Amino acid sequence: MQDFRPRGEPYRTMRLCVDSYENGVLAGRFYHPGLPGGGQSFMSLSQFLVAAENLFDEAKFPQSFEAKRGFVARPDVRPGAMPELNCEQGKAATFVIRLMFRQHASWQGSVSWVEARSEEPFRSVLELILMIDGALKSGSGGE
Repeated sequence: MQDFRPRGEPYRTMRLCVDSYENGVLAGRFYHPGLPGGGQSFMSLSQFLVAAENLFDEAKFPQSFEAKRGFVARPDVRPGAMPELNCEQGKAATFVIRLMFRQHASWQGSVSWVEARSEEPFRSVLELILMIDGALKSGSGGE
């Protein structure tokens, strides 16, 4: 029996390209192998977070800790070549988010700030938001 559930590092990784950051509001694009065409635009951080959460729920990977587990029909996984996520850059900053778990109604993983060549773990979406905001403020000299 073939398992259609997406697995592996590529499905845990998103590339967040921030094109603008004004008055604490960021906008840009994010890329994930499960997105049609590879990428999707967003106009606010909350829009990005909701779109990413919906993407993970649809793929059931990484599976939410709170989700009811069982033998259910899996959504079709788009076969073919994986889009190259490393080529996209944001005008203001670029982050690579590696999601390890979705537990306690939040995300856990690590985030890399591409331009600064640094990586830090995060334990919640709030911590991730504060890290990205801090990086954008320091990259632009603050607000």
